[in-house]
Amino acid sequence: MMAYACAMQTPVEPDNQALISQIASLQTEHRDLDAITEHLEATGFADQLALRRLKKRKLQLKDEIEQLKMLLVPDIPA
Repeated sequence: MMAYACAMQTPVEPDNQALISQIASLQTEHRDLDAITEHLEATGFADQLALRRLKKRKLQLKDEIEQLKMLLVPDIPA
C-alpha cells in the first residue's frame, strides 16, 4: 500500500518539466496531423483507409495528452 501511495504523489519539479516537454511534443504532432487531414479532405484524397488511420492517430495523441496533463494536477486528499 505504501508504494501505491508514493506512486500517486505529484511529480517533483524536474519530472514536471519532462511531462510538459512531452505534452508539447505530442501537441505539435497532433497539430501537424490536423493540418494534414484537413488538407487531404479538402483535396479529395481518395485513400479513405489512410485518412481514417491518421484520424485515429490524432485521437490517440489527444488521449495521451489528456492523460499526461492529469499527471500534472496534484492529488486532492479526500
